[in-house]
Amino acid sequence: MGTRCLSNVWHKPEATRPPPRLYLKILALLLGVFSPTSVGAGHERRAVDLELILAVDVSPSMSQAEQRIQRDGYVSAFRHADVTRAIASGARGRIAVAYVEWAGPKYQRVVLPWTIIGSHDDAKRFADALAARPIVREAGTSISRGLQAAEDLFARNWAVGERRVIDVSGDGPNNAGPPVATVRDEVIASGITINGLPVSLPHGTSDSFERFSEGYLNSYYEHCVIGGPDAFVIGVDDLTLFAVAIRRKLVREIASIPPRPELASYAPPRLADFDCLTNGEGPYR
Repeated sequence: MGTRCLSNVWHKPEATRPPPRLYLKILALLLGVFSPTSVGAGHERRAVDLELILAVDVSPSMSQAEQRIQRDGYVSAFRHADVTRAIASGARGRIAVAYVEWAGPKYQRVVLPWTIIGSHDDAKRFADALAARPIVREAGTSISRGLQAAEDLFARNWAVGERRVIDVSGDGPNNAGPPVATVRDEVIASGITINGLPVSLPHGTSDSFERFSEGYLNSYYEHCVIGGPDAFVIGVDDLTLFAVAIRRKLVREIASIPPRPELASYAPPRLADFDCLTNGEGPYR
């Protein structure tokens, strides 16, 4: 039986056996196969309120100007008092964050590795480091491979959080790699929540790619990408509101607060027969 979508929340499907990739992850953990940033490689294991991966689309369907605005939105958010207050509101007052960029099936890059943020200074250092990293654009929009890379990154985290969340942003449907709904189901079955930030911006002067309307892309993310406890989508269709949308989304994720009507300007219709393969998995963008 597939997942059910009620009130913008995808519920964990019942499963009789773990997905094959889960066996590989368990085997890797048993064998002690960790990256240099994992437990046992000089890092003390620390408890945090949240493990958060920011998974950001860098496919060329977004112009260079749009890519810069997207990056600056995340930088601005971590410099904002609302985000640091949300972090401080947790039981432990700290979170672990990693920033990942993704595009086609073979491109997933950890821009900033797992970082503990527990103060305004920590957040500012994270923002400054992110601002200094170059933006690399690659072909393709493989949301599914981006989700798989993010899931694997949790296994290499040296912090332990009460919640694990992937915050995925992108401007189009999955068009390469495994079917995104299948991967989504595997990821949420392991206890991870996936939230979405679909980006539907107007054409740039040098951007010749097809653009997807806010209504379509929000529905696609709602039905095919997000999932897990309290999963939600906040869409963006205005460059001037990008930074605000990112900040509000981060505050909601970090503080685990209930949704407020003003956070999302679009309420997509519930389509029981929405086909993720028909509405996505198209040619490269």
